[in-house]
Amino acid sequence: MDTEKVVEPPSFLSTIATEVFQCPLNIVLLSLIAFLVYRIIKSRQDEQRTEPEEKPIPKMKKKDFTVAELKNYDGTQEDGRVLMAVNGRVYDVTKGKRFYGPGGPYAAFAGRDASRGLATFNVTAGGDQYDDLSDLSTLEMDSVREWETQFNEKYDYVGRLLKPGEQPNNYSDEEDESNTEKSKDD
Repeated sequence: MDTEKVVEPPSFLSTIATEVFQCPLNIVLLSLIAFLVYRIIKSRQDEQRTEPEEKPIPKMKKKDFTVAELKNYDGTQEDGRVLMAVNGRVYDVTKGKRFYGPGGPYAAFAGRDASRGLATFNVTAGGDQYDDLSDLSTLEMDSVREWETQFNEKYDYVGRLLKPGEQPNNYSDEEDESNTEKSKDD
């Protein structure tokens, strides 16, 4: 009796693998892709190792700020806290310090009212005076309100930016907690 060997047809994947590895160009391209993936993963691991561990700073109690007081929170002080005002509201943006702190791309906004810069897409330091934003267009004011919404969702609201001659509110600890919850609901 003749025994015939049954030869199964090659599977789809083995056919593709054979074709891919027969062409030297494909081998070079696969090697390049593997190398680039390796570099990306390695650089991310290196970044995580080299970023200094910063001690978390305590949550700031709610208070109102004059323009001069706000300037003191530009990230250069000992605790490194960064505050920024948007549309009259002051936010603690310390957790975004790599963007808003010293050397960051938006460092010009640290310790300042960033409303005009955000509205006009101008990343330069604003003036040292209170800006009522009355000369901004409707489109620019809409942009400021959108930024305010984003900051309200991402960062802690810590108080208001005071107009010249305006008196600060006296916040108690109980009011601070309820107002924080209320501002997050807005």
